[in-house]
Parts: sequence; C-alpha cells; structure tokens
Amino acid sequence: MNYQIHHTRRLSLLGPVGMLEMLEDSPVLPEGALPRGVAVVAHPHPLFGGSMDNKVVQTLARAFAQCGWRALRFNFRGVGASEGTHDHGRGELQDLLAVVDHGVSGEAGTAPLPLALAGFSFGAAVVSRSLESLVPQRAPRQLVLVGTAVEHLEVAAVPKELHARTLVLHGEQDDTVPLASVLDWARPQSLPITVIPGASHFFHGQLLLLRSLVVRHLAADDAHHS
Repeated sequence: MNYQIHHTRRLSLLGPVGMLEMLEDSPVLPEGALPRGVAVVAHPHPLFGGSMDNKVVQTLARAFAQCGWRALRFNFRGVGASEGTHDHGRGELQDLLAVVDHGVSGEAGTAPLPLALAGFSFGAAVVSRSLESLVPQRAPRQLVLVGTAVEHLEVAAVPKELHARTLVLHGEQDDTVPLASVLDWARPQSLPITVIPGASHFFHGQLLLLRSLVVRHLAADDAHHS
C-alpha cells in the first residue's frame, strides 16, 4: 500500500556530543493505525557536502514514508545545526545509534517499533558498522545500502541472517565508488547487488527509479509478513 507523506517535521535530539538536527517524514495513516516502524536514514560524507538534505537521502526517506514507515533523517555531528566536529566515522556511529535509540522507543507502555536502516555512501558505511551493536537484540527489519563507500571507509559485512531483508543498490557508472569495489566487498558474503545501468554515484536523473526499487523491496517484505 502506498501512503502519502503527511508532513516533514524538524526535530532535535541530545546526542553523544550535543544536539543533533533531525527531520521526520511521516505517512498519512488510517485512524488509529501505527506506522510499520521507524526508518533511520544516514547521509553521505560530511566533509564533501553531505547532509540530511541530500537528494538521495530525501528519496530514501520518502520511499519508506510512502510504505508506511516513519522516516528519520539527521545531520551527523558538525553538519548543519548538529553540534560537535567530524570524527571520521567513529563518533558518527554513536550519533546513528543515538537516533536509533530515540526512534524505536515507543510511547510509555508500548512495545518498541520495528527498525529499518538506510544509508547513502558514507552513511551506508556507518550503517553497516552499526549492525554489530544492533544484532540480534535490535536487528533491523529492513536494510538499504546505496552507493556504499567501500573504497574510502571500513564497511562491515552484512550478517547472513539479514541478507533476505537487505537491498544493496549501486550505480553502474559510479566514479566515486567503482562498482567493482562493491562487488569485491559483496562477493565473499554472497550478498546480491542491484545495479542501476548508467547511474552515477548521485543517481542524477535516476532518483525516481531508485525510489521505486526501494518501494518494491519494502512491499515484498510487507507481503511476506501479511
């Protein structure tokens, strides 16, 4: 089922080294219905203009909201209004985990919401490294990694039990992270990669296709759990 996005709301959260700036994209839900869960979306490299306003990050958040998830995108430390300074992925991992803690905690007396994680480039690398802390107690229901920055950062393997719930997307003509490097990372794991022909790292002209692939992946999971 496709949902309209109700609104985008600006939020803030006290993170490990100060306030973190966030945006929440919420779906329009039937009266009394709960979101399918909370999707936390991580942005590309802070030192190269990456932020929660990145077009790929917005596309990912809206794909989740369209499928009934509450989507949280946020600025890592030192980006926008988020306090602190860039920490080469170490502190950013702690930022991500703080947003996850905030996002999945339900109202008092209610069960925690299911979790999804998505990341683009630097953000995908940070998301991969968060899995060690989250699995198995808080394993994500869905995992979406786009333009994963395997050449520039340490990217963790995806646990085997998450493979069926994982979508890895990469542009055929990515000149920032060559497709061959991502295949080298995925091959030992037997982790499938979905390649978008002709797409660059930032998926110029291909964002609608990117969104539709994520929506299709999420819809397949909905059908499996219905």
